[in-house]
Amino acid sequence: MSRELAQSARKRFGQNFLIDDRVIDAILASINSSPDDSVIEIGPGYGAITSGLYSSGCDLTLIELDRNLVPNLLASFVNKSPSRCRLINQDVLRVNFGALGTQLRVVGNLPYNIATPLLFKLLGHGGQIKDIHVMLQEEVVNRIAAAPGNSAYGRLSVMIQATSSVEPLIKVFPESFVPAPKVDSGVIRIIPDKSKRCRVQCFNTLTYIVRQAFSQRRKTLRNNLKEVISLNEFDYLEINPQDRPERLSVETYIELGNYIAQRRSSA
Repeated sequence: MSRELAQSARKRFGQNFLIDDRVIDAILASINSSPDDSVIEIGPGYGAITSGLYSSGCDLTLIELDRNLVPNLLASFVNKSPSRCRLINQDVLRVNFGALGTQLRVVGNLPYNIATPLLFKLLGHGGQIKDIHVMLQEEVVNRIAAAPGNSAYGRLSVMIQATSSVEPLIKVFPESFVPAPKVDSGVIRIIPDKSKRCRVQCFNTLTYIVRQAFSQRRKTLRNNLKEVISLNEFDYLEINPQDRPERLSVETYIELGNYIAQRRSSA
């Protein structure tokens, strides 16, 4: 069976199928879905995680791009309980999550090549999402959860921690998949936090400030943000312009973004 899975994996979809029962059980235990939950599974593949989700009795929406995998998913899950299980055969980056309901629980073994834009897309619907449990490249998990001063701390850390709480859960080694990826993976829990979101006055401004700040990591904030903020404003905000971008806390980036947003709105 492992050989068949490896042969069926399609590189253009970034497919690595999870086969380790211990990892599968650990992921399902972390999610702990129930009949009261509305779960969206991204990239169900051959249904390794899907089977446990389906057995929990939750309302289940499967999003799978690979048409070759659709017949098995229909036969194994959707056709058995069409009232509580449905399938969307579409690129997840094109799916309208706004139409899928509220209090959504998102689960997925994300293709590494779309992980970052997909996470930003999901958090753009943070008001609808209860929590997110996703498998990512371990490097990305570390970047999301990194603290200020850590070499992994960057744009992804700030933007996700500005709106959500994050918790790395499970390390997953390459041999847990077929075909085996060349990197370690990890499962992370992301919980959108309304109180955090309310602190951000303008997400577009925060996104711009953070992107500019980390555009050249080896340079100082003064160099990276010289077109955005003056030395006097750095002093007013009690930010050291000679610091490098990884030194600033998430809270400080939010304060800086809010200051810039207010200045622009009053101009």
